[in-house]
Amino acid sequence: MSTPTMNQQEMDKLIAQYDKESAVRQLAGPMKWITFCLLVLFSLYQLSSTLFLMLPPQIHRPIHLAFGLCLVYLLYAGRTKGDKKKVGIINIILSLLGVAVSMYWVFDYEGLVIRTGNYTTMDMIVGGMAIVLVLEAARRVVGIPITMIATLFLLYTYLGPYMPGFLEHRGSDFARIIGHSYYTLEGILGTPLAVSSTFIFLFVLFGAFLEKTGVGEYFNDLSLVVAGRRIGGPAKVAVFSSALQGTISGSSVANVVTSGAFTIPMMKRLGYRSEFAAAVEASSSTGGQIMPPVMGAAAFLMAEFIGVPYLEIAKSAVLPAILFFVGIWIMTHFEAKRLGLRGLTKEEMPNKKEVLKKIYLLLPILIIITALMMDISPEYSAIIGIVSTVVVGAFRKETRMSVVDILQALASGARMALGVVAATACAGIIVGTITLTGIGLKLANGLIDLAGGQLFLTLFFTMIASLILGMGTPTTANYIITSTIAAPALVQLGVPVIAAHMFTFYFGIVADITPPVALAAFAASGIAKSKPMQTGVESTRLSIAAFMAPYIFVVSPALLLIDTTFTESLWVMLTSILGMIGVGAGLIGFWMAKLNVVERILAIAGGVLAVIPGFETDIAGFILLAAVFTLSYFKSRKQKQHIQTTM
Repeated sequence: MSTPTMNQQEMDKLIAQYDKESAVRQLAGPMKWITFCLLVLFSLYQLSSTLFLMLPPQIHRPIHLAFGLCLVYLLYAGRTKGDKKKVGIINIILSLLGVAVSMYWVFDYEGLVIRTGNYTTMDMIVGGMAIVLVLEAARRVVGIPITMIATLFLLYTYLGPYMPGFLEHRGSDFARIIGHSYYTLEGILGTPLAVSSTFIFLFVLFGAFLEKTGVGEYFNDLSLVVAGRRIGGPAKVAVFSSALQGTISGSSVANVVTSGAFTIPMMKRLGYRSEFAAAVEASSSTGGQIMPPVMGAAAFLMAEFIGVPYLEIAKSAVLPAILFFVGIWIMTHFEAKRLGLRGLTKEEMPNKKEVLKKIYLLLPILIIITALMMDISPEYSAIIGIVSTVVVGAFRKETRMSVVDILQALASGARMALGVVAATACAGIIVGTITLTGIGLKLANGLIDLAGGQLFLTLFFTMIASLILGMGTPTTANYIITSTIAAPALVQLGVPVIAAHMFTFYFGIVADITPPVALAAFAASGIAKSKPMQTGVESTRLSIAAFMAPYIFVVSPALLLIDTTFTESLWVMLTSILGMIGVGAGLIGFWMAKLNVVERILAIAGGVLAVIPGFETDIAGFILLAAVFTLSYFKSRKQKQHIQTTM
């Protein structure tokens, strides 16, 4: 049933246009097979390092970086123009240099430990080259903004004595900057790369194996069975399907193109406007990164930074994620009611029995959840998930993985992880300069001073900073920067640590659908043939829950299941959903019947009051919402009676 309106080549081209991490060279000849073998070897190394190698971090992380730099220079072009099927001699040299500077750590591990703080000239040359190679790799894969930010932080470290006001510090010479950035576990080889070389890589690999069994297509068919016959069915299919797709895709853009190739044309055929159809897919696909159990890469970094098990992060994210998708579902429902759109017919639906026969394809996801709940480490949970995917896929001929399929999944997982390797290595430079100069605490204090010590203003400034950073950096790098600068400011003002970090995490993700640079929305507009900027505005409107939820869980951590009872969390969730119904009705302009301007304002006001935690605000919100609902209900009855009398 799930047949895309775009062929694979068109889908790959669209993903590459809006997602730099997917813009790889399409190599041919011997180099194609060399890179394929290296990708497979990268995945095999990561699996073996978890299962039995048990290397110290000073050796494991450089090997991880060596694979990453080597493959980035082979697969990603330095220029947008030029032959994308060949690797020039310069890129081969850069690839080999990437291996050389990384393996320098491995071959001289003991010597570097002994020479700590007293490095040789060769150490400085290698370290300097490593920094330059990491910056260039990040530029190619992630984009110019993160490279510029890292470079500015390096310059700040050197020019400290010349900085104005509270930014001034004693400065560091080149030797200290290089030594700290590359020869300690606080720079390039620091925590971000550590998480990339463990949790993130293995979960990305798990996603690649799931995709190889055809589970992505199955998500679309299952979503059709669940939501296709409902009012405005295809839009609700997009919401449900994208939430599921988030378990196998760490990219909002890739999620948009994969599921949007099916859902957007269906929505348009049913009568949704092009901009609205694209916005539904963009918003839902972006939300896939905040949907447990397998969230975006930044969630694994959060667990490491805060020092809590990943399961705690996933558990805290459950209710906000539900609120996010419920918000989009509500607004698509009201839009469908306003336009009088139907669901899909029986003929347009897949065979329900055939779809349910394949429900076993979801077993690997359930197995991972079970493993995490049994307190098995994320690394081993991911490996268990990978193995279970192969085993479960063997149940039926069409999902059974051959040796070639397994090798392709290993290569695909490694290729998808390259963006994370480049981003985390570059972000490590930023984190290293922050620890060396103390700028993180200074900026946190500066942020509080700018906001006059007011929590709401500090939250607002943090949101703006996250959205701006998200326009040019991926969620992973965005989170690393804001969590080291803005999150401490929120913690100083009494916000729980998980809530502070989750706040920056959310807005880094929402940046993908926030104009003027809304990459997920622009990718969706490419499928829908809609106006990109209007699609971005529509996506922001649909994702209002994503803008409200972080403020809710900062004020009321019960939404994150922090220091609360089940009853308290349930109450916050129910009042928030009720509030989203009011906000959604007001923004769309329809509830039981079309709302006038005054009714829309009252609905939004009542919804916002219901969302704000507090008994008084809840009661005030309920009264306003009840009034608007009653008015729209009687208006709807009057319209029906009028239709009946005129027939």
